[in-house]
Amino acid sequence: MSGHTHDHIDWADRLVLLRAADTLDAPAHAAIAACLVAKLPANPTVIDLGCGAGGMSTHFAQALATQSAGTIILVDATPELLHEAERAVRAAAQANRRDGSTQTRNGRVPDGSAAPSNGHLTAAEDTAPTVEVRAIVADLADDALPDLLPAADLVWASRVVHHLPDQQAAIGTLTAVARAGGVVALAEGGLSFSCLPWDLGLGRPGLEDRLQAAQAEWFVGMREGIDGAVPMPYGWPLALECAGLADVSSFSALVDHPAPGPDGLADYVHHHLSRLATHGADHLSDEDRATLASLLDPDSAHYLGHRRDLYLLGARTVHYGRRP
Repeated sequence: MSGHTHDHIDWADRLVLLRAADTLDAPAHAAIAACLVAKLPANPTVIDLGCGAGGMSTHFAQALATQSAGTIILVDATPELLHEAERAVRAAAQANRRDGSTQTRNGRVPDGSAAPSNGHLTAAEDTAPTVEVRAIVADLADDALPDLLPAADLVWASRVVHHLPDQQAAIGTLTAVARAGGVVALAEGGLSFSCLPWDLGLGRPGLEDRLQAAQAEWFVGMREGIDGAVPMPYGWPLALECAGLADVSSFSALVDHPAPGPDGLADYVHHHLSRLATHGADHLSDEDRATLASLLDPDSAHYLGHRRDLYLLGARTVHYGRRP
């Protein structure tokens, strides 16, 4: 296994799936990033804890570049993911810097106002907002994490806290990383993603509902298999309040790709269903396992890559609060 993870999942092995998910989630991620960055002061520090392949922070980079300069610090326990995240976010930051410089050369400064009428630009006016990107290998369950990181205006953790042994303690650690007045935001929960029609013309209808139920059973086992796992018998907003955060609230962003969907959707669905088939193997009937095998087999007449009715619909929910 690459890197240390508490859930015994080889996250480096999931890099292709993470990249594909980041591409399909891009509109939702952009909306979330814009909403959160609007709450921050000028030149903020944003820390992405458990950054994965870096998809969310590419949108933080874009949002910071349109509003002000800033710093993004990427943190993950898996070096392979962290390397990919740093590459992707640096590329996004540089692309937005070039875009800003182009706007200035074309007679507009990055905030959209007109450049000086004489056509001569000062050095400051010819410089697009700068987004600094740094990467740190660290374990989010480490109590010493706040000592390794600077105080942040935004601490972001997407679908990572539920993989840690003590979720409430982890939120407390995230809160300690935020500066006074800073925002702590978690992407957790939301609506499960759907991608298949109810009747596939193969096996019993309703396969996806049974896959989601099997995934839920796998999740229970995953949590039980984490060494030192501590129950958290309440919802995410209450967990933020228990960590001492104020003004706690939530919002959601829709991920909606109607059939036949964009390029790459079939490949993503293949990866997604392959993962569900592995997770749910012990909780599915023989008929459902056979149906999945046929859908995932490129040589099968029922191979999902031949279908034009695949779609992707779900929601990402963000819970956030401010450190007093």
